[in-house]
Amino acid sequence: MGIPDHSAIISKIKRVPEKLNIHNLFIFNKSGICIYGLNLTNLYRIEQEQLISSYFTALMSFTKELIGDKIKTVEMGGGIKLVVFEKKGLYYSLLCSAIENLELLEAIISKVNSTFLSYSNKHNIRTDIEYVYDEHLNYLIEDIIREPFSTEFDLKKERMITEFLNEFQKLKELNGAVLITNRGKLIFTSFNDASLKRFLKEVDFRVKISNNSILKLFYTSKNNELIFSENILDIYILILIFDTNIRFGMAEFYLQKAVKKIIDILQK
Repeated sequence: MGIPDHSAIISKIKRVPEKLNIHNLFIFNKSGICIYGLNLTNLYRIEQEQLISSYFTALMSFTKELIGDKIKTVEMGGGIKLVVFEKKGLYYSLLCSAIENLELLEAIISKVNSTFLSYSNKHNIRTDIEYVYDEHLNYLIEDIIREPFSTEFDLKKERMITEFLNEFQKLKELNGAVLITNRGKLIFTSFNDASLKRFLKEVDFRVKISNNSILKLFYTSKNNELIFSENILDIYILILIFDTNIRFGMAEFYLQKAVKKIIDILQK
């Protein structure tokens, strides 16, 4: 009787991040009362939730007249930001890394909102005055937040892709490379944190257009760069950044070369 080979199964596991980039979640009502809080990483212990909720209630009341119902983001320095979403009369605030994608965060908050409202209705919670604490609810919401960062993935293939891009981005014609999932999760970047922060709006934009089924995009940025991107098998979005001095056809050649290599790795 032979020993079964489970190596193919072992290589596919849940991708659990070394560190979660979402640190805190707060839910507060329109009166500025914090009705729920969840600390996810213990990196930023915030004990005075009411100060945060009151601050954001005042901020959003003021800015709503100026810019409508857009997502509110406040850069906190030190590589973190506060992002606030309004859903059905409640405000959801996330303290997270400055590099996190807004499309992904909004998708997470939509699921959190559905779960929280379902819980509130089931337990007759008065969201106008009542603070909610329940370990079971904490587990449900934490699973929602962690799920996009822990999807099933072939670790061997991901390692091969990142190793390829690490070498590929050294081309003298290439200013930079970024690989993200179609949900906006960063997989590879050749930028340091400061440069990546400048590029975040480009990434947010590409996630949005990819979800609307535009597979390829190229244009010139404000920083005099030629930016090419392409959706790869509805799994990744590859973004390559060139100097505008490069010939258009050569930039397209490099993009297709990288896309073909990644597809070859994924389909092995």
